[in-house]
Amino acid sequence: MAEKPRTNHEPDVSVIIGAYDAMPYLVRCLESVEAQTIGAGRLEIIAIDDGSTDGTGEYLEEFAARSAVPTRVVRQENSGGPSGPRNVGLRLARGRYVFFLDADDYFGEEALERMVAMGDRAGTDVVLGKIVGVNRGAAKSMWKETVERADLYSSNVKFTLSAQKLFRRALLERLGMTFDEKLKTGEDALFTMEAYLRGDGISVVADYTCYYLVGREDRNQMTKKGGHKRRFDSARALTALIARYVPAGPRRDALMVRPFVITLLPQFGPGMLKQRAAVQNEKMALAAPLMEAYWTPGLAGGLKVNERLRLMCIARGRLDLLLDILRFLHAEEEPELVRRGNPARLHLAYPHFGESSALPDSAYEVTVTEWIGGNRIDPSPAGPYVSLARRVVRRARRTARNALRSLRAPRTHRA
Repeated sequence: MAEKPRTNHEPDVSVIIGAYDAMPYLVRCLESVEAQTIGAGRLEIIAIDDGSTDGTGEYLEEFAARSAVPTRVVRQENSGGPSGPRNVGLRLARGRYVFFLDADDYFGEEALERMVAMGDRAGTDVVLGKIVGVNRGAAKSMWKETVERADLYSSNVKFTLSAQKLFRRALLERLGMTFDEKLKTGEDALFTMEAYLRGDGISVVADYTCYYLVGREDRNQMTKKGGHKRRFDSARALTALIARYVPAGPRRDALMVRPFVITLLPQFGPGMLKQRAAVQNEKMALAAPLMEAYWTPGLAGGLKVNERLRLMCIARGRLDLLLDILRFLHAEEEPELVRRGNPARLHLAYPHFGESSALPDSAYEVTVTEWIGGNRIDPSPAGPYVSLARRVVRRARRTARNALRSLRAPRTHRA
């Protein structure tokens, strides 16, 4: 769909900032927008103070009065989450693109210029700019190279579903997209995945740090809040969205890895060992419908062994086996490498491997590359032993070549 040409009154980017008790982080956040090399005339800021009590609203109004970047401030009662403020910003946005900037975070100076140029050049509806963490972790696997059009199914862009992306506003308006205000966590994943699935392409800017994701010292971040039921609500919404737009098969399986591994599995990590039996059983019950609806051999084959084992325990209602595996992981033990079958297949012998009353051997088979004890384990019939032998041979040949060169090198005599 062709867009109307930009007018003198239409900015290239509407930067939408939802802010709740964001001081002093908000200061650097706003400074980073003012410093954008794209220029103040091509931007607008829409800032929503979501019922702050620490001076955030007053600072926003002061900034709007003096900044060269056109800034609109909305002050409202606290909405209880980021979705409400973002939706308010979307309704007011006039830019060709929108970017959701968290008030704790900040831009690299060339971020918007580079991302807008990429979106215009590639004609894509979503542009991802490289994100790095400041006092916190950040996903890294999707920033290996700059790509004009990334494949959603085979690339790692599906593992970054935060809202900190450049979205073409025409897409959002055409689809009537907004953030789900009923979800208290994972609402950004739902929004971003829908844009990925229904938009015209995804670009990646990986050769410049566009966004700095800040870990607050007071840990007052929405991503860290909420009980386990909210996580299951998020997983339920995201899996349903994927199923709605992607037919059953390998492509759906590839996308389902994201909600199963990133949203669901953390609820079944070693920390579960400290929880009451009632909570453990409740989690099993909440996960069971998701396993029944979406668990497939294709999805299982795309997981690491310890991930697959835990999910299979859930699917079979075997809390007892799951807890044994979690104790093994908590102890940081390393599973033995075992070859079984004809042709021989490599397995990782986590608890209950080989027991007829437990999980089948196939559940323990290495199907994706893993790292155990610092060693790379590949899912090839050759396995790690041949890889090790090849490394030894290469090293021996390199040593022999170096020795031969030293023998052939002309000798000089010292005076």
